[in-house]
Parts: sequence; structure tokens; C-alpha cells
Amino acid sequence: MLGISIYPTKSDLTSTIEYIQLAHKYGFKRIFASLLDVNDSNKDDILSLFKKVFSKAHSLDMYITIDANPRVFDTLGVSYQNLNLFKDIGADAIRLDANFDGLTESLISYGDSGLDVELNISSDAGNIENILSYAPNKQKILGCHNFYPQPYTGLDTDFFMKCTQKYKDLGFHTAAFVSSQVAKLGPHPFNNGLPTLEMHRNLPIEVQAKHLFATGLIDDVIIGNEFASEEELKKLSRVNEQLLVLNIELDPSTTKIEREIILEHLHFNRGDVNSYSIRSTYVKLQYKETGIPKNNTSEKLHPGDVVIGNDSFGQYKGEVNIVKKDIPNVDQHKNVVGKITPKELFLLDYIKPWTKFRFETN
Repeated sequence: MLGISIYPTKSDLTSTIEYIQLAHKYGFKRIFASLLDVNDSNKDDILSLFKKVFSKAHSLDMYITIDANPRVFDTLGVSYQNLNLFKDIGADAIRLDANFDGLTESLISYGDSGLDVELNISSDAGNIENILSYAPNKQKILGCHNFYPQPYTGLDTDFFMKCTQKYKDLGFHTAAFVSSQVAKLGPHPFNNGLPTLEMHRNLPIEVQAKHLFATGLIDDVIIGNEFASEEELKKLSRVNEQLLVLNIELDPSTTKIEREIILEHLHFNRGDVNSYSIRSTYVKLQYKETGIPKNNTSEKLHPGDVVIGNDSFGQYKGEVNIVKKDIPNVDQHKNVVGKITPKELFLLDYIKPWTKFRFETN
């Protein structure tokens, strides 16, 4: 699922409702909300506000998670044995930003409120193993990463993969955050984007989402900051969650048949992989009798170049390659038809043996 984050205390009610409606229009199904602003003097007003917002979201069949910490529980007079207050205002899940003793999380998963328990994936201290040792109701447990307002504090990719793999191996539903490049609001006074991964902070939002889905470890992608633009929502709604779709900048010289080969077919990498190129060979079988003349045959190929074998290439005519390392093309057997968009080049690392993929243009 795709989701948005809302901060009703940071903006007016009308804007928040309109944002939820806009996200729903583009197929978003999740809402993340933070109660970190609550205090003794404003708690009644905030709970009333959240109830109005959540009522509208539920009327659109959206799933709502509330982020809370021990201070919020104390302020609201809520105990971990009775979370009905959160259910009463419309939450479907409570996200525990801080881990507790394991038994507490286990007991919440069996609570009368029926709330799901969302755990913080962005740590690797044996917390999930500890919780599982207390025999929780696994059907009520989810995992969600943190987001990081401060530049250069987001997760490294290797650490992210390690932590998330653990949850996926145990069968838990997972989520992570991407960052809008135009949104300004978050739960804290300072935020310079709200991504989970540091490498995502300045990337286009759809590229961030492509990456998360390409890892095969993330089920739900949530925009961390508010308000994302309609164009960003639209682009996210078009991201294929099951299939990596690479953006290609086609060369102006590309022919009609070359465009057809690239854009109108499902491609997959061969199982016997190499470090120089990604090879989509099955597509060539459909073009055995089709002429593919030499065209734009650069003598040297560079990472990100997308090439097609031409008529001079014998049994390799029609084969599509994505170049991963500099390689020669002195025999001019390969036509350069385009280049992978520079900001998506890193996604080539996620094309493994037999990985299926497509190309798209802006």
C-alpha cells in the first residue's frame, strides 16, 4: 500500500481533509499520524481534532496508524493494558516508537482494543526476537521504519537491508518512509525531508519508492512529510510495486522498431549473469525476421547505456543489454537506443538473475 503522513496540529483542518481526499483519489490506503504534540493543556482539543480527521479517513477506507511514545501514554493517562482511547478516536494501529520489555508488546497484541501493534524496524538489538519469546499474536504485529529529519542521519542501505530482512524472514508486514521534495511539515520543528534511507533525501519521490519496492523487503511506502504535491502523489501512484520499471532517456535517433523492442516488452535478466551487462535475450526471438540496421553505434559503451544487437550481430540480433561497466563496441554490433536516467542507475544493482523489468519514458 501507499500512505501519507498527516500532522493536524501543524495545519488547518480543511487542508488536512483535502490532502487525505487527494491521496485517496490516487489510490493511497494508509495514514500515519503523530501524537507527539499532545500535552496536558491541549489533549482534549487534539483528541477531538484527530477524531474528526480519522472519521473522514475511515469513510474513505484508509488504514490509520498513530505514533506514540511513553510520554504520550502518560499525558493521556493510557496504559498498555487499555488502549481503547486510541481505538475510540479511530486508530487501527499503534506504532511503538520505543521498544519495551517484550511482554508488554505481546500483551498489547492480545488487547481488547483490537489495535495492531507496529514495531520500530530501524534497530537491530534483538528486540523482535525478545518479543517473539513472549508468544505474541503475530497476526496483529507489523513493522515500520523510522524517518530522519536531520540530514546525514538516515539509515545506510546495508543496515536497512539487514534489519528489514529479519522482519520479512519472520513473515511480518513492513513499511518505510519516503520524502516529498516540496512538503515542509513534520512532527518536529526542524525537518529537512523525512526519509528512512539517507540516500533518498534528495531523490525524486518515485525513485525512492522504486528502490524500496525493488529491495523486495518493503510492503508499504509512506510519505513522511506533509503536504506532498499532487504531481508527487500521481507519480507514486504509478510506481509498479511488483515490477521494476526503469526510466530511459531515448536517443533522438532511435527507430520505431527499436522503441517497440524497448518499450513494448517485458524483459528479464538471464540466469547466467555477468558484471558487464544485464542481458534481456528472450525478446530477440520475436525479431528474427525483422531488420535492425546499424544505428548510433558508439565505439565505447558506458554504464546505463541501453543497447540492441543489430543486423550484423548474428544470433544476438534483437538482444537488449543494459551496460553496467565501460565496454568496447568497436565492431558496431550494438545500437545505443538510450540511457537509464542517472538518478535511477543505482537500481540496476537490484536486477538479479531472472529479475523481470520494463522500461518507461517520461
